[in-house]
Amino acid sequence: MKKLLVHMKGYKKQCVLAPLFKMLEACFELFIPLVVASIVDVGIKNNDTPYIVKCCLIMVALGAIGLTCTLFAQYFSAYAAVGFVSSIKHGLFKHISSLSYTEIDTLGTSTLITRMTSDINQVQSGVNLTLRLFMRSPVIVFGAMIMAFIVDVNASLVFVVAIPLLAVVVFGIILSTIPLYKKVQGKLDRVLNTSRENLSGVRVIRAFGLEESEKSKFHAQTEELNKAQVFVGKISAIMNPATYAIVNISISILIWRGAIQVNYGNLTQGQVIALYNYMSQILIELIKLANLIVTITKAVACANRIEGVLEVQPSQKSGSLTSGENNAYTVEFKKASLRYKNSPECTLEDISFTAMPGESIGIIGGTGSGKSSLINMIGRFYDCYEGQVLVEGNDVCDYDLEYLREQIGIVPQKAVLFKGTIRDNLKWGNKQATDTEILSAIDAAQATDVLNSKSEGLDFVIEEGGKNLSGGQRQRFTIARALVKKPKILILDDSCSALDYATDARLRHAIKNIDFNPTTFIVSQRTSSIMHCDKIIVLDDGKIVGMGKHEELLKSCLVYSEIYESQFKEEER
Repeated sequence: MKKLLVHMKGYKKQCVLAPLFKMLEACFELFIPLVVASIVDVGIKNNDTPYIVKCCLIMVALGAIGLTCTLFAQYFSAYAAVGFVSSIKHGLFKHISSLSYTEIDTLGTSTLITRMTSDINQVQSGVNLTLRLFMRSPVIVFGAMIMAFIVDVNASLVFVVAIPLLAVVVFGIILSTIPLYKKVQGKLDRVLNTSRENLSGVRVIRAFGLEESEKSKFHAQTEELNKAQVFVGKISAIMNPATYAIVNISISILIWRGAIQVNYGNLTQGQVIALYNYMSQILIELIKLANLIVTITKAVACANRIEGVLEVQPSQKSGSLTSGENNAYTVEFKKASLRYKNSPECTLEDISFTAMPGESIGIIGGTGSGKSSLINMIGRFYDCYEGQVLVEGNDVCDYDLEYLREQIGIVPQKAVLFKGTIRDNLKWGNKQATDTEILSAIDAAQATDVLNSKSEGLDFVIEEGGKNLSGGQRQRFTIARALVKKPKILILDDSCSALDYATDARLRHAIKNIDFNPTTFIVSQRTSSIMHCDKIIVLDDGKIVGMGKHEELLKSCLVYSEIYESQFKEEER
C-alpha cells in the first residue's frame, strides 16, 4: 500500500476534513436520544406543549447541522478519492509505458487492463467510503456506549458485553475474506482474458466453427468465478445476521432490565427509550461498518494487486547517448542472440550482418523463424541475450531510449489506427508535420486514392482500430504515419500483406526514391516484396541460413529457393 499512499499527498487537507465533518455529524446525532428522553420525561409527562415544540426545534436544528456536516464530508471525501485514483491511474499508466515487451508479456494484457479498470474502481470506492464512514461508525458506537453510561451505569453494562462480541464477529469475518477476495480477482482476470481473446479473434472462431467450444470455455470460467464470489459472499453475509442477532438480544435484555428499573423507580421511561435508541444507533452503524469492511477488504486486495504491477521494475535501463557516428553502419548485428523470458531456448542465435545508410534489407523466412524478433531488437523492444546490436556505431543499450526510437519508424504486423481524423493519426509520426508533408507521405504510401474517396479529406474520422477502413487501407495509412516521421531507419514488419502485388511494387519503388533516404528493413513472407532489396537475410529456426541478393540466394540457399518456387509456381497455376 505504501506505493499507492504516496499519491494521497496532494489531498491531505481533504483526508482530514472529510472524517472531521463526519465526526461532528456523529456527535450531534448522539444528542438526539437525550432530547427524545426529555420530551417523554418532561414534555409528555407534564403535558408541556411549548417544551415539546422547543425540543422538536432543537432536534431539527441538530439535524440541519448534521446534514451540513454530511454534505461537506461527502464533498471532501469524493474530491480526495477521485483525485487519489486519478493520480494512481496516471502513475500506473506511466509505469506500464516504461516496461519493456518482456515485462508486458510476463504480466499479460488482460491482467493490466483489470488493474487499470476494475481494481482501481474498487480502490476509489474503498477510499471514498473509508473517509466518510470509518471515523463516524466508531464515534457512534463508542459515543453511544459512553452516553448510555451517562444515562445509567447498571443498564449500560449490556453495551460492555455486546460491543466486544460484535467486534469479534466483524473482524473475524474480515480476516477470513481478504485472501478469498484476492482469489476472486484472479479468476476475474481469466474471464477478462478469455473475453478479450474471443472479441479480437471472433472471425477466426467463426471460420473454424468453434463458437460452441468457446461458449463452453467462457461458461466454465464464469461459473468458476461465480462459485468463488458466492462462497466469499456467503461468508461475508454471515456478518449482518450475526450482528443483528447480538444487537437484538442486547436490546431485549436492555428493555427487560430497564422495565424492572422503571418499576423500582431507578429509571424513567424516557431514559429507557434513550438507551434503546443508543443501541439502535449502534446496530445501524455496525451494519454500515460491516458493509464498509467488505468494501475495504476488496479495496485492499485490489490495491495490493495494483502495487504488484508498480513493483515490477523495467529490465531495460535507458542510456545517455543522443547522437551516433556518421561514418558508421546504420545498423550492425554482432553475434546477437535473443531469448525470451522463461524460454529454455534462444529464439534467435548468432545473428551477424550490417546495413549501410540508405540500404534496403529484406528479411524472409517461415512462420516462427524469428523475423519480427530480429527487427524488435533494433528499437530495443527486446534486449540481446548475447552479442550486440549497434545503431550508427553505438550499442543500442547506450542510447537514450527516446532518442533511439525517434530515429526509427516502425510499421507493425497488425495495422493499428486510433479513433480520430486521418490527420491526427498521421501526426503520431511527427506532431509538427504540415498538411503538405502528410499528403506527400500518403502519396508515397499509395493511399492517395483512399484519401480522395473521402469527401472530408484529411478530416475524415477513422473509427477505433480503423474499423471503417479495409485491411489494405489501414496498412497504407500506418505506412504513411511512419513516413511522416522521416526516420533514419524504416522497418516494415510484414506490413504489406493485405496489398496486391502492383500496389506493393509501387510502394517499394516510392520508398526507394523518397527524399530522406532511410535504411529500410522489409520483413515479408512474399519473395516478391523483398527480391529487389540490396541485401536479403533468410532465417530458419532463429538462424541465418542465407544472405545476399535475390539471384545469389536462388543458387546458394535452399530455403529461399523453396519459398520462391512455391510462391511463383502457385501464381503460374
